[in-house]
Amino acid sequence: MTIPLVPTDACNTATMTSPDDGADASTHAFAGRPLPAWYDDAKFGIFIHWGPYAVPCFAPVDQDMGDLFAAGDWAEVFRWSPYTEWYLNSLALEGSATAQHHGATYGERTYADFVDEFRARSSGADVAHWAGLFKAAGARYVVPVTKHHDGYLMWPSSVPNPHRSAWMAERDHIGELAVATRELGMRFGLYYSGGLDWTFTPPPIDGLVSMFANVPSSAEYAEYATAHVDELIDRHLPSVLWNDIAWPTAADPNVTIGRYYDRVPDGVVNDRFDMIGVIQGRQHADFVTPEYSTKASSSMKWEVCRGIGRSFGYNRMEGEATLPSVDDLIWMLVDIVARGGNLLLNVGPSADGQIPLAQVVRLSGLGWWLRVNAVAIYGTRPWSGAPNTPGDGASVTGDGRPVRFTCNDEHIFAIVQGAPANTVHIAMATMPLGSEVTMLGNDRPLPHRAGDGQLTIELPDHLPPAPATVFAISRAR
Repeated sequence: MTIPLVPTDACNTATMTSPDDGADASTHAFAGRPLPAWYDDAKFGIFIHWGPYAVPCFAPVDQDMGDLFAAGDWAEVFRWSPYTEWYLNSLALEGSATAQHHGATYGERTYADFVDEFRARSSGADVAHWAGLFKAAGARYVVPVTKHHDGYLMWPSSVPNPHRSAWMAERDHIGELAVATRELGMRFGLYYSGGLDWTFTPPPIDGLVSMFANVPSSAEYAEYATAHVDELIDRHLPSVLWNDIAWPTAADPNVTIGRYYDRVPDGVVNDRFDMIGVIQGRQHADFVTPEYSTKASSSMKWEVCRGIGRSFGYNRMEGEATLPSVDDLIWMLVDIVARGGNLLLNVGPSADGQIPLAQVVRLSGLGWWLRVNAVAIYGTRPWSGAPNTPGDGASVTGDGRPVRFTCNDEHIFAIVQGAPANTVHIAMATMPLGSEVTMLGNDRPLPHRAGDGQLTIELPDHLPPAPATVFAISRAR
């Protein structure tokens, strides 16, 4: 039996639009704005969390944040946070692992001491050198933190902190990285914590309610944060504007977003200017941002953000036991892309600006695989001719290997976890008539047959181990 011709809409290569239809135009000024194609095509970006928290570089590693989020006990999320960039908050929680560690290790030293040390140690860092690593890893965009919740600025701003002196870098780390990133052909974005600044509203935050209560409400902070973001937009014209937590309660996020779009017409903004508003359909976002979770949005473009390990900032407590393998990261990227998402994978440099070797090794492994299999990732869309979602009957091979599908105008790509041997059987309800099947990395057509909802491919002998094997199925016209 011949498998029928694949439906023409099984690979919709059109770029998504932000699902804003029906929103109140007075509160949702950007309804119907299309998602810029470059972002939907890019698939893989690098996040960078680097700041004074890299000096103590400590957080407990007992639990993964994804598991803490899933458990839903927000008091435990903050008390046992594996995020080093939350060190100042964790320190303020009596009895936390961080508070105990700090007392035993640093005694009376304060976070301000870490700020001074970081400013000195980071002043000699060669951040431009990072760009080559990110390019080799296959990243298409780079998003560094400009200000995290501790309020420290990673660039010498013309708008200094009114409550802390010398609370900014003397060297323009952001500007140097922007130039190096773009010279290598990658897009450059910016992260800014608009919702939290502990120099205005100090911790502790011990739950979800107190986190949003900690968002500064003063006009002073609204003017301060808005001035920073305007300055960063004017200096760098970032392709991504990645806000965190919320936007100052005394400011209208749409004003800042509108100014940004005026300056960067093909820019994108995330959902964290007002996450509840996005969920309710009254606030615009180009994409949503699941954190340490690969659950897909049903209607919007989505981007998974996570560290290579359990923290975004550098954590010296992490080791091989808490880090995913190269194979794990490659399959994570495949799974996310096959379901329509992007992966923003974070690196956490040391205070001196060194990216830990364990992170470099994993980025290099991703780049090695992507150099061979790029066409199955970049610029693709999910293929609807077979299920891609785990738990919803996602396809597997005859020997139980998971399979994910992507597509473009020329090919359907069946991506099989691992390296199958001899013969591979892939469940496919539909397949183009007269197709040619090849394995990426070799243009030689492979013997195959299709029937009874299954594609059977005969493989060469002695294939080497691989994290994932990609079969390209031509779309006969």
